[in-house]
Amino acid sequence: MLISELETPALILDRSRLDRNIARMREKLSRHGVALRPHVKTAKSIEVVRRALAGQPGGITVSTLKEAEQFFVHGITDILYAVGVAPGKLDHVAALRSKGADVTVLLDSVDAAHAVANRGRALGVEFPALIEIDSDGHRSGIRPGAAALIEIGRILENASGARLRGVMTHAGGSYSCASIDAIHAIAEQERAAVVDCAAALRDAGLPCPVVSVGSTPTATFGESFTGVTEVRAGVYMLFDLVMAGLGVCAVEDIAVSVLATVIGHQPDKGWIITDAGWMALSRDRGTARQTLDQGYGLVCDAEGRPADDLIVRDTSQEHGIIADRQGRVLHAPRYPVGTQLRILPNHACATAAQHAAYHVVNGNAAIEAVWPRFGGW
Repeated sequence: MLISELETPALILDRSRLDRNIARMREKLSRHGVALRPHVKTAKSIEVVRRALAGQPGGITVSTLKEAEQFFVHGITDILYAVGVAPGKLDHVAALRSKGADVTVLLDSVDAAHAVANRGRALGVEFPALIEIDSDGHRSGIRPGAAALIEIGRILENASGARLRGVMTHAGGSYSCASIDAIHAIAEQERAAVVDCAAALRDAGLPCPVVSVGSTPTATFGESFTGVTEVRAGVYMLFDLVMAGLGVCAVEDIAVSVLATVIGHQPDKGWIITDAGWMALSRDRGTARQTLDQGYGLVCDAEGRPADDLIVRDTSQEHGIIADRQGRVLHAPRYPVGTQLRILPNHACATAAQHAAYHVVNGNAAIEAVWPRFGGW
């Protein structure tokens, strides 16, 4: 089957780009002697994740318990649930652990530590937990040096329903960096924060076998991983326009795109109308904060090459409005009704989440496989 035979919108995955991206990250971290724990929230596909795990210890990072369920069914047992655990989800975690999944939970407060320990004791299980560290003020976690770190560690280690497994952080602030030098700096800040917190726990007589860091920008540009036991990253497999805007990848590295079809024109407005609206592309506008605003996605021809200087300017539910980035008049006959175009996404996670499968190509127009993906929680 060829791309031209697909009913649109459809999600396209270029396997050659995927494999190149995975190999690059694997080789980088291998040179530093640190394990990679791929984050599977972007891929949500066992075919993609198996490729990412090749040559790795075998552990994954998830952002939902549905991801944990889906990948455990395929034999992956070492799972870090890297979102602060809600007390109401602990029974689900316990059920997974009872089946043989080694699920580690995440928390960042005394209250959450008590909740995990108490529920574990009530269920007769031990929940291994990491303490989340706030290394850059981006989101959640305990600031380095906070007294709560040791208090939480002692609650987890001394309770019968929990055990302390280590510390982790996510340098989400790296997504807002304006230069590669800034990413270098935040990568070192990320590393130092968790290494220092791990040392503080050990100095207090508490175990800290896991010291986990991770974001695709800091994994890509980190210059030292001394004291770190594992790195988590996910979007590096597919990449997207936000990563390209940061300088983490080139546009040519983006492995995923949405195939759309031209369904009309508004010549007086300079618009091309396609059948891929926000239901196909998502509403993510991550590049709006960057130097180059890519609208709702960068437009390419059916072979995946950027087309003129076109972006998806606006969207409604099932309609995408394509226009020249500079507002110049488009020559509509170049893109007649029925023309297929490929849209590179701002945020691979959000765009891929709109689709049930990847249509896999290998640098050409032939579809060599269809890889199912899943969504939901």
